[in-house]
Amino acid sequence: MMTVPDTRERLLEIALELIWQSNYSCVGVNDICKQAGVTKGAFYHHFDSKAGLFCEATAYYWQVIKNDLDAVFSPLNSPLVQLENLLHFLIMAKLGNDQAGIRGCPFYTAGAQIGSNEEKVIEALQLLSENAVKYNTALVRALQSGGYLEEDVDAEQTALLLYHFIHGVFSYAHVHEGVEIIKRDLAVGLYRLLALKREHWYAEQPNWVPQQADSHFVGQVLLPRG
Repeated sequence: MMTVPDTRERLLEIALELIWQSNYSCVGVNDICKQAGVTKGAFYHHFDSKAGLFCEATAYYWQVIKNDLDAVFSPLNSPLVQLENLLHFLIMAKLGNDQAGIRGCPFYTAGAQIGSNEEKVIEALQLLSENAVKYNTALVRALQSGGYLEEDVDAEQTALLLYHFIHGVFSYAHVHEGVEIIKRDLAVGLYRLLALKREHWYAEQPNWVPQQADSHFVGQVLLPRG
């Protein structure tokens, strides 16, 4: 029998998996409860609605992958290695796992599916985006400081442009089978948006490896460990 904390975590994990495999609009409370093996009463003991679960699942997902992002952007690595780590992370998380069989970001996709009245969901997605852009901003500034860029770019604007471009590429990947083309365009697009000097394109190898994850979804489905 699951404890109260176990039930809550199970619901969060199942919500992540179902949203990843389907989408926010198609996943209902009944689907989540059935897959998690819990009653609707147990569900509503922890969450007031599907939107409430989604918001907490978003925060849960971020906390789990934050260890990976901290490793991707570790200051122990040069800015160029951090950039290649980012590309490697994105390819693994969005394209590289055959077990998941799904491309792109379910949270970004959810933002295009919800109505304007889903304020809690919108706020959760905005926070997720803001957190990701902060990492991008730090990378842009590190590349600037190291003299790797052709021009003096606006770090915050460039970080936001990187975020938009990345998710645009993986939205396109939903309907395009050419994985190698997507990988190529992702790298070239980031290099160009950053105004990275040509001699630094593909100049380093990534050294990031997936970090230990307590989440079954992230550790076995999204970014398999070992």
